[in-house]
Parts: sequence; C-alpha cells; structure tokens
Amino acid sequence: MKVQDVHAHGMAKSTALSGFHMADAIGPLEIIAALNRVQVSFVLVGAYGLAGWTKKARATEDVDIIVASRHHKKAVKALLEAFNHLEADEHHVVTRLRDKVSHDVAIDVMRPSQQLFREAFKHTHLVNVPGQSYRIPSLEMALAMKFAPMISLHRQDEDKHLDAHDFIAMVKANPDIDLERLAELGELVYLGGGKEIVDKVDQVRRGEALKL
Repeated sequence: MKVQDVHAHGMAKSTALSGFHMADAIGPLEIIAALNRVQVSFVLVGAYGLAGWTKKARATEDVDIIVASRHHKKAVKALLEAFNHLEADEHHVVTRLRDKVSHDVAIDVMRPSQQLFREAFKHTHLVNVPGQSYRIPSLEMALAMKFAPMISLHRQDEDKHLDAHDFIAMVKANPDIDLERLAELGELVYLGGGKEIVDKVDQVRRGEALKL
C-alpha cells in the first residue's frame, strides 16, 4: 500500500472502532471537511493521524489536530459552527471542544507552541480520500511526537506506556526510518534527544524493553 492508502485505511478502521464505543462520536473526516471548507492549515495527529504508521488501529475518544497559529481562531469558529453541540474550553496550548452536556472532549485544537509542533508542518504526508485531502505527520515526526511525551517528567505513567506502545508499533511496522532526520527532530525535544530517540529505535529493533 502507498502511504496515503495505508493511512486512510488505518483511519477508517479507527473511526469504526470509535463508533462502536461511542454512538455519537464525531468522525475525523467530518472535522477535516469542516476545516478544508474554510482553508485552515492543520495536521491530523493523535490516534487517527498515526494509525497508518502504527498499523494498529484503535478507538479514541477525541480527534487531535495541530493548527497553524494564524488559523487557530478560524479553526475553532468553523468547528463550533459545524458541531453546535460543542463549546470551547480554552487552555494555553490547546482549545478543547467539549460536549455541552457531558463535557467530554471531542476535538483538541492544538496550538504549535512547542518547537517540535511548529516543525510538524514541514514534515508531513498528504493523504487523499474521496472528496478530501489532509496532512499527517511524517514517520519521523510521528515518532518524535511520541518520544516527547514518553520521556516527559510531567506525564502520567499510564499515558507514557500508551505512547511507548505506539512508538514500538511504528518502529516494528516501518523498517525504513530516516535515522538522521529522526535525530534532528529528537534534538527539538531536548538537547541530546537526537541520540536518545535513535537509541530507542535500536532498542526496539533488538527486542529490548524500553526504559521510560
């Protein structure tokens, strides 16, 4: 399969799985269509954005997107108009769109406040599906986006293990990782992160357990 086909297939499987868990779940393609109508620059991330790289589709409760700073307000406005049962919950790095009744998060509209997220727009693959196109992180960017929270001192252990699961799955499913580019992206996480992220890829390939 081409990258686009693999990702579209993975996202479709994740959408179906999420629908089984939540009857009123908003599908990622609905969100993509709403953003494309107003020409917002965004990257689809999270479980939907990485499903093609992990080859392990799974259900998720929300859709995660990184939106260019200049388009953040326009994106939130477009999504609230498209899904009027949602309301905005503003945070420094993300606007969480929650159900007005249950207060469950349906969409995370993330600002590119971290350097790694700002670089995400330079490291993408374009995916085409009938009637829509959208961007996902490149393989190396997807790995870096999992590496960052996986080693964070502020993330809960259970979430770190989920990040590690996705990191391991991506390494095992994709033998052609550009390690030089990966190291460059790892350096954006912290000084010296380039060596650590490449070491973690080597650990997975050798069948060793990752130390978090």
